Amino acid sequence: MSLKTVDGVKRGKKFRAADSKVDKEKRYSVDEALKLATEVAFAKFDESVDVSVNLGVDAKQSDQQVRTAVVMPHGVGKTTRVIAFAKGEKGREAEAAGADFVGAEDLVQKINDGWLEFDKAVATPDMMVAISKVAKILGPRGLMPNPKLGTVTPDIAKAVREQKAGKVEFRTEKSGIVQCMIGKRSFGPQKLKDNFDVFFATLLRLKPPTSKGVYIKKVCISTTMGPGIQVDPTDASKGLA
Repeated sequence: MSLKTVDGVKRGKKFRAADSKVDKEKRYSVDEALKLATEVAFAKFDESVDVSVNLGVDAKQSDQQVRTAVVMPHGVGKTTRVIAFAKGEKGREAEAAGADFVGAEDLVQKINDGWLEFDKAVATPDMMVAISKVAKILGPRGLMPNPKLGTVTPDIAKAVREQKAGKVEFRTEKSGIVQCMIGKRSFGPQKLKDNFDVFFATLLRLKPPTSKGVYIKKVCISTTMGPGIQVDPTDASKGLA
């Protein structure tokens, strides 16, 4: 029996033990779900806490796409490497704001040569023509600066600070599901709740006018390795709409 198989058995037992503590028929309040998720998490590392929401939208329709970015009050517990496409004074502002790498055409060339050691990219509007040369590299990886997400802006310093602070992007998948990381297990229930509320309030505001019927169909909270915990959509929306 290989080490991988042995480890797989151990993880399986731990998952089943955690899963047995979750009532599959119950729709928990957000507070209950977050508390339970942090209690049953069993990995030795600091697991991420994620929210998955099934929306009543037709994701194939462009006017029913839900996509944005939001700054979490407590960040998400991970270091974000940010690059900034900017020149002159704007470049100096980006550097002062904490950008890990600042450049213009030289940065475009660096990426074209295969360098991708960053997590997020921001840019001033005047850089977009140059950046278009590496759009085929950045786009599929979700790294292309986008005005709708606030990553293309004259206020480059603000964009850098937001990304460093834990700005999280989310969008509907083909099945109409939105997934978003809201922090780490070590945050504890209250900080996770603060982040959840900001994410969920944003999601509610983004309901497409053309979406008919029930908008929030299903809400689930889980840690990286832990079981899914169903949340009462009414409780999740309480006081946020």
